[in-house]
Amino acid sequence: MADAQIPDKPALEGLESKWDTAWTAQGTYLFDRIRAAEVGRAGIFSVDTPPPTASGSLHIGHVFSYTHTDVKVRFERMRGKTVFYPMGWDDNGLPTERRVQNYYGVRCDPSLPYDADFTPPYEGGDNKSSRAADQVPVSRRNFIELCEKLTVEDEKHFEALWRALGLSVDWTQTYRTISDETMRTSQLAFLRNLERGEAYQSMAPTLWDIDFRSAIAQAELEDRDQPAAYHRVAFHKADGTGDVHIETTRPELLPACVALVAHPDDERYQPLFGSTVRTPLFDVEVPVLAHPLAQQDKGSGIAMICTFGDVTDIIWWRELDLPNRTILGQDGRVILEAPDVIETDAAKAAYAELAGKTVFSAKKRIVELLQESGEMEGDPKPFTHVVKFYEKGDRPLEIVSTRQWYIRNGARDESLRDRLIALGRDVSWHPDFMRVRYENWTNGLTGDWLVSRQRFFGVPIPVWYALDESGERDYSRVLTPDTASLPVDPTTDAPAGYTPDQRGVPGGFDGEQDIFDTWATSSLTPQLAGGWERDPELWNLVAPFDVRPQGQDIIRTWLFSTMLRSALEDGRAPWTDAAISGFIVDPDRKKMSKSKGNVVTPADILAQHGSDAVRYWAASSRLGTDAAFDPQNPTQIKIGRRLAIKVLNAAKFVLSFPVPEGAQITHALDASMLAALDGVVRDATKALESFDHARALELTESFFWTFCDDYLELVKERAYNQTDVGQASAALALRTALSTLLRLFAPVISFAAEESWSWFNEGSVHTAPWPEPLGIDGDTAVLSVVGEALIGIRRAKTEAKASQKTPVTRLTIAGPAASLDVVRLAEGDLKAVGRIAEIAYADADTLEVSGVELAPQED
Repeated sequence: MADAQIPDKPALEGLESKWDTAWTAQGTYLFDRIRAAEVGRAGIFSVDTPPPTASGSLHIGHVFSYTHTDVKVRFERMRGKTVFYPMGWDDNGLPTERRVQNYYGVRCDPSLPYDADFTPPYEGGDNKSSRAADQVPVSRRNFIELCEKLTVEDEKHFEALWRALGLSVDWTQTYRTISDETMRTSQLAFLRNLERGEAYQSMAPTLWDIDFRSAIAQAELEDRDQPAAYHRVAFHKADGTGDVHIETTRPELLPACVALVAHPDDERYQPLFGSTVRTPLFDVEVPVLAHPLAQQDKGSGIAMICTFGDVTDIIWWRELDLPNRTILGQDGRVILEAPDVIETDAAKAAYAELAGKTVFSAKKRIVELLQESGEMEGDPKPFTHVVKFYEKGDRPLEIVSTRQWYIRNGARDESLRDRLIALGRDVSWHPDFMRVRYENWTNGLTGDWLVSRQRFFGVPIPVWYALDESGERDYSRVLTPDTASLPVDPTTDAPAGYTPDQRGVPGGFDGEQDIFDTWATSSLTPQLAGGWERDPELWNLVAPFDVRPQGQDIIRTWLFSTMLRSALEDGRAPWTDAAISGFIVDPDRKKMSKSKGNVVTPADILAQHGSDAVRYWAASSRLGTDAAFDPQNPTQIKIGRRLAIKVLNAAKFVLSFPVPEGAQITHALDASMLAALDGVVRDATKALESFDHARALELTESFFWTFCDDYLELVKERAYNQTDVGQASAALALRTALSTLLRLFAPVISFAAEESWSWFNEGSVHTAPWPEPLGIDGDTAVLSVVGEALIGIRRAKTEAKASQKTPVTRLTIAGPAASLDVVRLAEGDLKAVGRIAEIAYADADTLEVSGVELAPQED
């Protein structure tokens, strides 16, 4: 160590860029493939890192949860593990398409030809208010090129932010969920699902986002409160004996009504079960049925079943074996052709009033028609209820009938569901209660996993369909590629045995145009990062992975789907541990989200306070615990910054004391401090082993402040004094403690620890061995009791309104005999720091300082 390396005034500013550059140049965080092969799977720590969605900006919640993972990774690296810590970019899917549409002012029209010279109308900004009608239509290929261009730029910004934060990722181990290699892996996994009968296609009611024009899976739903109104409508008994009144929020779906339903125990309607009624306006005869999901206390207690108003309609439709009379198209408008059961001229005229209208306009018009016909009783009664939305959508979902691809997930297979529950119990959850959320989701599934999307930027579903003599798809003849030819794009590639000119020709083929749901690819992140079916040696070294870190809100999507794919492919859990972070909430304890407009982006926070301060804030929260963040007063971040600066200054101070050759610990106070530090090492290590980074930080930080405020103050005079027989012991103890503390702090305040370490060590603190207890034979009571005496001396001077530097002629320390014996062991240090000439001792029940006689002050 050369003292010239230590700055005159250590500072945090500039450390991020300095050390990121150094770590990259030195390959500090690279996965050592050769060593990994030597140590084998037991010597490797592998992370199934969340690939952030490359569609916009990272927020403070990302910084929060990714820091939690990085603390654990740095700990395991220092423990001697060969770390496999990749980073992926989740760049396909609906969010990316929406961002591209808004950013460039375009929309995809697959019917258009490719324009090699296309220039988007503008570039930049969110343009969220722009209407789809105002966006320039472009070909599918042009649209995908713009998606590729923007996501690459976003990923550069993301990587820069992650580097500034100090994530110890191996940046040579990255992947994109839209690359050719990813497409190959995703398509191969699906083809295996298809071959084993786990993937299938079906025509069924589908939750549909009319803005994104795509099907939405159960896991992507979000409940939102929406204004609504009950409309009391009269159905007419078929025998002409009167009316049955229902109360509905969806009167526009009357043409799609297939039955009325009431609870089997509802005495009001039991006489009607098995009879029929006729619908208002459309005069269609429908049955009155019983089902336990009907709510006796809701509205009039009897409801109409439409195809389809909500998810309950689907359940009733399936279980009661009812016909399908869907009237909403994929554009969210009422289709032009009326159901064939609408037969009378008046009914057809009423339907024509609705055809082509949006749901909103159709509802308005049908209410007017019902009021005119006298079949609606009273005015609509407003109220608020919960409605299903796509989590990234702006309008309520509708339900339309479409042909989609599904993967079996246990919803209709009890043995698979039980297997998924059992695999979930094989995983160690941090915190453990998060396992219950996984099990609740698994047990609550109502349908198989819908994996197809009617979008453009994503992994193509690798199938074609043979066409019959009429040129119609024969869904019983699904054509699949040879796995050696993957990846394929069925919209441009031809299947084996066909030529391109047979596309769309009777007797030829037609390619699948749908792409995979983004989760269908993200569910394979272990396979994507770990080289599954691409690099068998790597896969066997890293899989199953050690940990899946993620947020609690995507247990139902990412964690469950990854577990499912691993169970179907390998019959095992994809990781041994799952580390689940809590949410970031605003000062009002509301979850931060883009939809609420309370998201804080981290770049300015990092620049203002420094990365170590932000890492400290994140690491102070336990897994699964929500953390409040107030950007106007980030108290915990300020505390972290103060700590990081103190570490730099304490290191500079400690290193000012030379350690003589052959120095040994000979002083009771020094041995006491190191023995106490041994306890911190043991407890912090145990905490980090069990993913409790907050506890490890709390223990280390608490000891550090005791070290600075008490021990350093007590021994600094002895450490300075080259003639004191105890100088070597103090200097060695200080240096030993500094080395240990920097390594304990390294996973959290990574930049300050590295900077301080570099002043007296070769190599990185992050590849240095994690500290082990030294086994120093010391009594930890010495430091605590003497520290208590020091506090008493300071307090006595303060009460005497004297400076702490004021010499003391004499004072008395009273306390139990055992405590006084301990104080006497460090009397020299106490006298030096307190400038005390004489200390008297007296018996007492508790330790206290009194009788302070200040030395006369010189004029």
